[in-house]
Amino acid sequence: MSGPGPRERLARAALTGLTEPGDEHVGRWLREMGAEALLHGLTGAGPPPKGARPDRLEGCRARAAHRDPARDLATVARMGGRFICPGDVEWPGQLNDLGDARPIGLWVHGSPNVRLWALRSVAVVGARACTDYGSYVAAVLGSGLAERGWVVVSGAAFGVDGAAHRGALAAGGATMAVLASGIDVPYPRGHAELLGRIAEQGLVLAELPPGGHPTRSRFVLRNRVIAALTRGTVVVEAEYRSGSLVTARHARQLGRHTMGVPGPVTSGLSAGVHELLREGACLVTDADEITELIGDMGELAPERRGPVVARDLLPEAAARTLEAVPGKGGAELALIARNAGMGPDRTLGSLYELQALGFVERLGDLWQLADAASTSGTSKPLGRRPGARRGGA
Repeated sequence: MSGPGPRERLARAALTGLTEPGDEHVGRWLREMGAEALLHGLTGAGPPPKGARPDRLEGCRARAAHRDPARDLATVARMGGRFICPGDVEWPGQLNDLGDARPIGLWVHGSPNVRLWALRSVAVVGARACTDYGSYVAAVLGSGLAERGWVVVSGAAFGVDGAAHRGALAAGGATMAVLASGIDVPYPRGHAELLGRIAEQGLVLAELPPGGHPTRSRFVLRNRVIAALTRGTVVVEAEYRSGSLVTARHARQLGRHTMGVPGPVTSGLSAGVHELLREGACLVTDADEITELIGDMGELAPERRGPVVARDLLPEAAARTLEAVPGKGGAELALIARNAGMGPDRTLGSLYELQALGFVERLGDLWQLADAASTSGTSKPLGRRPGARRGGA
């Protein structure tokens, strides 16, 4: 497959500077007219697209006067980057799930193949003004996923995004940053060094051409790309109006997995995550649980269970007998056997086993628990009780 020709690529590069990301009207016109005809129609060099308002056409012509797509392509090439379009071998096909809202093209900085990396990727997003808990969890998830061979995708913002990227980088793993600006405009500026590291070790992607600056609406629209690009989205700390919830809901609409990491119910930064969980997102706490949900068959999280205590190792008959021994005052063999639902001989044999292990003791005709720890579920060593005599009774 040869991919788009030079003229279509140049036209798509130009359109990324004339229109806003995710505009479904533009996507429909592009599908119906093709990139070159649409570019001419929006800039006055050809018939305008059906339904285009005069003010929209005027705005596109004004933008076109200050843009040079050939220069943009050359700028990105000097950075070591490229511009990829639908039809390219490197184009990640899952972005096509966005329909007419899919990107016109993607400006890319970094050497790895976008399509191959996106096949095994997961988004980790969350609050910018996160707590220490949120930052820690995001970094641990980032490193844990990277160690398991997953590409960690986020938006390079302060807070959870940055922590997730750093976690993946610290583990020597793969990470992608999807920006709401041009790939040559580090945003936030405080993450210029981080974005440089991501470009060296991973990928930086953007819908806007070089020099494009972020706006509030572009951040929101950027989130649909993060959701569509990945197999699932994990939200770590988010308020009710957080953009991270927008990403997760985009993911759900696209049939991707949505996940949330719970936090304190007293924290407003966890309120949005908890609402997402109430809506049906899966609760996750570590990279193993995420991998089990979005990974291939057989990628299971380890079994979770508490510590094994001595009474867990008892045979069934001994365990039933122990449950039948009263905590105070003791009881005779007949009563214990009846409560255990076993015959006297089998019950007596089990009582002697329990006595040897230190769970019960005999006082004349009565049997009683040796101490409170025997039934509390706390761990205690198997063997002779402290102070018990050696030899026969």
